[in-house]
Amino acid sequence: MQRTEHLYLMARYNQWMNAKLYHAAMTLPEAQIVLDRQAFFGSILGTLNHLLAGDTIWLKRFAQHPARFAALAPLQQVALPRDLKTLLFPNLDGLWQQRQWLDQLILDFSQSLSEADLDSNLHYANTKGVAAERNFHALLVHFFNHQTHHRGQASTLLTQAGVDVGDTDLLLLIPSEI
Repeated sequence: MQRTEHLYLMARYNQWMNAKLYHAAMTLPEAQIVLDRQAFFGSILGTLNHLLAGDTIWLKRFAQHPARFAALAPLQQVALPRDLKTLLFPNLDGLWQQRQWLDQLILDFSQSLSEADLDSNLHYANTKGVAAERNFHALLVHFFNHQTHHRGQASTLLTQAGVDVGDTDLLLLIPSEI
């Protein structure tokens, strides 16, 4: 599997898992979604907001890549979150609408990547404004790993609230070689 194929697989996994998490969360009353559960981002809503904020920040950085990916052009209309704890949407419905839009954008972006794109470095500023430069492929791996990490937290919070998210293994999306 080439790196670009792997990144597309991760984009599909991202979309699939986000749909599972949101559908599970939507079975809960709003009071349970906003309840502070003493997690790093407080509530289920806070954790899902963090994922959306983090993805938006990284994608806006990726849009500065020398390849100027056309799939990321719609992000010009999206405000840059102030920080990673910014509550972008006060309710699950608004958050879900934006999540679906962003997940499709991530799929489109991942399909537009070439192996050559992955070999370059990306110059960007972190959330504190400090300049950084890292390998683009490594940053994309971090992007998808960050999602998986916090979706695991959201899954735990949902389980604690009595909701079963179901199977979450990437293995379910990896094509069989048989």
